[in-house]
Amino acid sequence: MTSEKNEMERIARRLSRAGVASRREAERMIAQGRVKVNGRRIDSPALNVGPDDRIEVDGQPVAAPERPRLWRYHKPAGLVTSARDEKGRPTVFDSLPAELPRVMSVGRLDLNSEGLLLLTNDGALKRRLELPSTGWLRKYRVRVKGAPTPEALAPLERGVTVDGERFQPMVVTIDRQQGANAWLTIGIREGRNREIRRALESLGFMVNRLIRISYGPFQLGDLAPGAVEEIRPKVLREQLGIAIDPSDRAPAPPRPEGEAGQASAPAGKGARRGRGLRGREDGAPQGKAARPASPAPAGKPGPARKPRAPEGVKPRAPEGGAPDAHGRGGGGLPTGAGRRGRR
Repeated sequence: MTSEKNEMERIARRLSRAGVASRREAERMIAQGRVKVNGRRIDSPALNVGPDDRIEVDGQPVAAPERPRLWRYHKPAGLVTSARDEKGRPTVFDSLPAELPRVMSVGRLDLNSEGLLLLTNDGALKRRLELPSTGWLRKYRVRVKGAPTPEALAPLERGVTVDGERFQPMVVTIDRQQGANAWLTIGIREGRNREIRRALESLGFMVNRLIRISYGPFQLGDLAPGAVEEIRPKVLREQLGIAIDPSDRAPAPPRPEGEAGQASAPAGKGARRGRGLRGREDGAPQGKAARPASPAPAGKPGPARKPRAPEGVKPRAPEGGAPDAHGRGGGGLPTGAGRRGRR
């Protein structure tokens, strides 16, 4: 049982978990006198609150924090990853579905970049996923003007310094030459401001397209531009160790009629390829009905099938290690048919 002491938390953290603002922004709001606790205005974040405390921001009550949730979003080019833009440009949050709760982006993609952007309603989860200590590889498909060679890109693998800022070593692959341009796959672990563009420009290569295809185990896959898809609570538990509320668990499939313990083949195109219920955890629509499965001969059980990860999630790495740094993915973009650089 959780003790009362363990239920207490700092006011800024509570506001962050409730999706009001990041922890740092919440501290600024407190300093500006915008936050009340039990009817009293506070001016310092050095205050612990419990589940029964009444909290208001700008006169509006703050709801109890929801469970942490995470979404995949395919950001199109031309959107600013900001709640408000001083230049009046369209933002990511202007284009999100109206039914989505208040969310924050995990990291950023600049105006002209596109691809996978993670969104969350939980400030603590946002901070956790952004920390370099997480060690997650962020992978990008990058199109550059010119014909780079492994030797020309080798400095990226050692780490480069641009305008006095040191960038950590990158994982670089030359995928293919396409006319006057080349496609690269680049993996980074820090994600500093315009890091890939600046690093390549320092070597004489201009980036004319940049697409993030994965963030740790979460992949862009075939998510359409502008589409949003929530990552299931079960995946958050498996990948991040986040507890699931019992009400969020998917109901167990009903037992088929007939012989006890005999499983029926799932509907959908994936059935003939061995895709069971686990293979459709992303809620993808079912296809045509599958042909009935032929019963296995008595006494000869069929081979065990390896469960598939939900759409957009890479299978979890073995205990004690980070996800595979060289895993593929890219949502139908040009893949590596040409020369490869050193990793």
